[in-house]
Amino acid sequence: MFSVSEQEILRRLHTDSPWWEDRNDVRWKDSPKRVYFSPFFELIYEKKINRAVVLMGPRRVGKTVMVHQAVAKLIRKRVDPKRILYVPLDNPLYSGLSLEKILLIFTELNSIAQEESCYLFFDEIQYLSDWERHLKSLVDSYPQHRFIATGSAAAVLKLKSDESGAGRFTDFILPPLTFYEYVMFSDKEERFFVQGQKPDHILLPFLLEKIEDLNRKFIDYINFGGYPEAVFSKEIRGNPGRFIRNDIIEKVLLRDLPSLYGISDIPELNRLFVALAHNTGQEINLPGIAQDSNVGKRTISKYLEYLEAAFLIKRVSRIDRNARKFKREHKFKVYLTNASMYPALFGTIEENNKTILGRLAETAFFSNSFHWPGQSETTYYARWKNGEVDLVDMNAEGIRVAVEIKWSDRPLEDFSEIKGLLDFAEKNEFVRPHPLGCTTLTKQDTRHYGDKEVAFIPTSLYCFLLGQSLDTPEFGEELSKSTVQTK
Repeated sequence: MFSVSEQEILRRLHTDSPWWEDRNDVRWKDSPKRVYFSPFFELIYEKKINRAVVLMGPRRVGKTVMVHQAVAKLIRKRVDPKRILYVPLDNPLYSGLSLEKILLIFTELNSIAQEESCYLFFDEIQYLSDWERHLKSLVDSYPQHRFIATGSAAAVLKLKSDESGAGRFTDFILPPLTFYEYVMFSDKEERFFVQGQKPDHILLPFLLEKIEDLNRKFIDYINFGGYPEAVFSKEIRGNPGRFIRNDIIEKVLLRDLPSLYGISDIPELNRLFVALAHNTGQEINLPGIAQDSNVGKRTISKYLEYLEAAFLIKRVSRIDRNARKFKREHKFKVYLTNASMYPALFGTIEENNKTILGRLAETAFFSNSFHWPGQSETTYYARWKNGEVDLVDMNAEGIRVAVEIKWSDRPLEDFSEIKGLLDFAEKNEFVRPHPLGCTTLTKQDTRHYGDKEVAFIPTSLYCFLLGQSLDTPEFGEELSKSTVQTK
């Protein structure tokens, strides 16, 4: 059997880092940037902390694109292009090579002195056995360099970086697109905003005038908008289910998770995920699932952990009417991390399908909310015998916000639609002013019910504004602060 020669490796390194020959030859350098790009770049450009950056996230959310955009910006900041290496470790040619071997070949090839600083990007690092040990060794042995790794097999990346990377790795999570990003990415083609300008809060009246258009855009986002490729590819938009189902869901369920955790009953895991996806936004009863599926509660609990670690689902815990947590979490809600996984499994959702759209709008609302650092850890839902509140934001200081999520204008006319919200507010104290909200289909207003004030705003507009709040220096600062503190 012939082994790969060093000359072949050298040619491949040249191919994968074409900017060595032409500093402008960087893929995707002119593509739209995600709101996560600036804090990610600042993290890899920061030289005060000697840590590798591990960029994690579900498949197809733009990790490789963001890495190449970072390369382009490094070059614009006058970093020598020959001091930047990109290695896609899913290429079989690199199998069997240690990261240090690749580093030494690279530095020798480009005549890089030992004291010189370089940037090394290792894409799809989960393809390397014991990657965390290799990466930790590089961080310790070569503090003059910056190491950045990416990977889609999020479960193993999170597990391994927690176990072996303490003090050496900084995890950076890249979720699916926000609704705001989807609108901004696709606006160049559709001219949703006047002359394609970047929206600000001054344009809120304009957005409300266009709320029907924004709602149609929101339905498109639910159907296929969580992934950048689906925004730019007409072919994918023509059959988003195949793209999302085959390239994202099935590869995680049928390949990533079974290989990472030794799951032998793959159909069982697949059935559980399909059931959870079908019931996104619904309350789940763990003993009930175990009984219906004839699978032990412990096994189901493990499957839930795996699916959550792989960024497919997110669990939300329950509190009672008095905002008290339950000692045992037998009941909880499960949301898809990206609403477009539902249409991929069960078919495109039409505008007149109000019932399913209501649940998927709630799913999209939660997924957009969770982009803010720490938000998922402070988010609950309240349910008691005669009432419910969809979202309660509560931390150590107390209850901050309570929101009902609707895909209808009925709450403005029918008091019973928000009775649970008002009952919950009557029982509890809030630590923030104006804490009660309810989303609608098209209308914005503020109503008073006794001494309680409820703000109404369209769901699509609220999600847009949530995403817009990420496109700010404040978000970058919060994200950088929370990310650096992870290890």
